[in-house]
Amino acid sequence: MLDTVDKELLKLLQKDSKQTNKALSNVLGLSVTAVYERIRKLEKNGIISNYVALIDKKKVYKAFVAFCHVKLIQHSQDYVMKFEREVRKLDEVLECYHISGDYDYLLKILVEDVEAFRDFMVKKLTNIDHIGSTHSMFMINEVKHTTAITL
Repeated sequence: MLDTVDKELLKLLQKDSKQTNKALSNVLGLSVTAVYERIRKLEKNGIISNYVALIDKKKVYKAFVAFCHVKLIQHSQDYVMKFEREVRKLDEVLECYHISGDYDYLLKILVEDVEAFRDFMVKKLTNIDHIGSTHSMFMINEVKHTTAITL
């Protein structure tokens, strides 16, 4: 169970994970050793799973965001497992969720432009066996984007 100090520490790390333990200790009113031990415990328990650099999509020419619903022709275990295995290999797919409703999966796709999206759909995604249909939508404006989880 997370106490209030753990929650505050996680909030600070989600905002900037490059902060030093010294800086964190000053904000939290703890010793550097106590901060280090708390972070180690959070990592060991899998609460902190990774540290990453967030990249500006526009500056790396990957600002075209599409969301694609995918429906499989059947829901057998083999079809599901094969689709999931193949979609994990696609670099353009940032996120893939098995969902309820009219479609089976929702993919978040990041590419350079609409032409690159078309190439991705024609040459990669629809080449995966057992896809019955797809439905795509494109981002017009990013209203909110965060990686932080409120605790």
